[in-house]
Amino acid sequence: MLELREVTVRFGGVMPLDHVTLDVTPGVTGLVGPNGAGKTTMLNVLSGFVEPVAGDITFAGERIDRLAPHRRARWGLRRSFQQEQLVLTLSVRDNVQVVVENVGAPAHDVERVLDAVGLGGRDRPAGVLSMLERRLLEIARAMVGRPRLVLLDEPGAGLAEADAKRLVPLIQALADPPDTVVVLVDHDMDLVQDVCRDLAVLDFGRLIAHGPTVGVLDDPVVKRAYLGTEDVA
Repeated sequence: MLELREVTVRFGGVMPLDHVTLDVTPGVTGLVGPNGAGKTTMLNVLSGFVEPVAGDITFAGERIDRLAPHRRARWGLRRSFQQEQLVLTLSVRDNVQVVVENVGAPAHDVERVLDAVGLGGRDRPAGVLSMLERRLLEIARAMVGRPRLVLLDEPGAGLAEADAKRLVPLIQALADPPDTVVVLVDHDMDLVQDVCRDLAVLDFGRLIAHGPTVGVLDDPVVKRAYLGTEDVA
């Protein structure tokens, strides 16, 4: 289980995370909220790119907030970003190979994860891929090794509905083995509802709801803060 206790981030007079306490169980959990709610800040804290001013983070009882970002990667953290981190001049295969080498995964993982996402043309440079293919490559990179904590930052952004549907079984596959925690940030609520068993909602840096997805989306507080209405979503 991923546990955050009173995690607080302050940038000057702004607190993008305000004493957040949250338990995330294995499986796929969605993290949603209006723009500026603190979602990406939370992913950056979990990744080690932002240091909180208070609080602690543990995974299965182990303090992971004491690890540098590169050590979290070797420990088992994988991450995708709103701004894709692919090296556009490298081939599809080499973009995965970089991750394999950085985290110490076996060499055969390159072909394994590309097979898993169904991505062909592996000698093509990443710069010629379609948007969907780039997202598939990002997910392949997140599958390398034996990930324990996977953070996905808006993988469905800008995709057509049919293309976003292709991500559903792949995101679900990231949660296998069953002790892996996947945290998904996305504004595509169809994607969120398709893959997330649980949902956590942030608003102005505070956690305002957490629980089974259907129940959270039906919460009047969430409707006001995120959906802007108390009508049925």
